[in-house]
Amino acid sequence: MPRPPAGSPIGDALVWAYRIIGVAIAMFLPAVAGSWLDQRLGTGFLGGLGLVVGFTGGLATLVRATRPRRPAP
Repeated sequence: MPRPPAGSPIGDALVWAYRIIGVAIAMFLPAVAGSWLDQRLGTGFLGGLGLVVGFTGGLATLVRATRPRRPAP
């Protein structure tokens, strides 16, 4: 995704919306996939495991997204 010009409020909002959607997907998909696998395989732990993996991965993604960036030299 190309970066909008610096200082544009709409551009900044779109960048943050993109980051938030990415974090939500990173948290949501592993839990859904684990639940689906539980139904297909007849197990009962993959949904919970997917939830833990999704939360951990989403939190790591959120920390990376909010970390201040260093200016280019």
